[in-house]
Amino acid sequence: MSSIKPTPECCPPFDPVPWDDKTFEWTNKPFVKDSVFTIFYMPFGFGSAIKRVDKKVSAAGAVMTDWLCLSDHTSMWNMDIYVAVDKEVPGAENKFLSGTFYSKVYEGDFRDTDKWCKDYIQILKSKGMNMEKMYMWYTTCPKCAKKYGKNYVVIISRII
Repeated sequence: MSSIKPTPECCPPFDPVPWDDKTFEWTNKPFVKDSVFTIFYMPFGFGSAIKRVDKKVSAAGAVMTDWLCLSDHTSMWNMDIYVAVDKEVPGAENKFLSGTFYSKVYEGDFRDTDKWCKDYIQILKSKGMNMEKMYMWYTTCPKCAKKYGKNYVVIISRII
C-alpha cells in the first residue's frame, strides 16, 4: 500500500486537437474581463484574477466554459484577461467577441513565445489571412503543465 497521494488537479488536461490549426466563428461569445499586473510581460497575480472572476461567475450561477482564458498583453505592465462564460455576469465587466478566428496550438517553454508568434504570423500569411487582434491562451498553470509534462499555449486571433 502506497502512502503517496496524487497531486490534486488544478487545471484539467488540455486536448490540443480541437484548437490546432482551426478557423471558427464566434457570434457575441460572452467573456468576463479582468486585468493582471505584469513586469516585462511576466504576469503577477494571475491566480488572484481568476479567483476574482470565478467568484463573480459562481455568484451569478454562470459557468466558465472550456477553461478558455484569453490573454491580451496590452503593455509590458498589463495583461487583460477574457474568461469565457456561458452567460452575462452581473457585476463583472462583460465583453462579447464576434467574428472569424484562427487558432494554432504550440507546446514548450514560455521563452519560445516570440518564436511561436512569428510562426503564427507566417501561417496566417500562407493562408492569405490578416490578423486584427492576437490573444494567448495559457491552457494550464505552470504546476499542472509540469504535472502533465506538456505546456500547451494556443494563439487565437480575430482574422479579417
